[in-house]
Amino acid sequence: MYDDWMANFTVVAATLLAITLSVIVHYEGLLLVSRNLSPARGPQRIKVLYGILSLIGLHVVEIWIFGVVLWLLLQWPSCGEIVGGLTQVREVGLLDSIYFSAMTYSTVGFGDVVPVGPIRFLAGIEGLIGLLLIGWSASFTYLEMERFWRVR
Repeated sequence: MYDDWMANFTVVAATLLAITLSVIVHYEGLLLVSRNLSPARGPQRIKVLYGILSLIGLHVVEIWIFGVVLWLLLQWPSCGEIVGGLTQVREVGLLDSIYFSAMTYSTVGFGDVVPVGPIRFLAGIEGLIGLLLIGWSASFTYLEMERFWRVR
């Protein structure tokens, strides 16, 4: 049982911060991509490539946001830990946290490393947020492609 209320509060607050930052990054990024795609001249293929690479970049930034928040929380032992995989032979580093975040955000799921303790809350919410933001990107891509093909 994890009844350290301060650790629980810290994890929830950090999760809300990561959600807020990720949604702001995603919104502003989509707005920027949309504005840059509209007036851009050149082949449609280049515009599509720019759009897709930009979306991938946004998701990488969002994975890093959650990964850094996770890594910071892991510095406080009462917030939990990640167990399994290489963590049995060494301490969890920043890139381990980013890896865990990528697996969680993309809803691939985790198996080789799993969260233990209050940070499970962050992991659960990150999967939900990742699904929502990936869906948002898919919707954005569909609308942009529809606009491109209508112009042709």
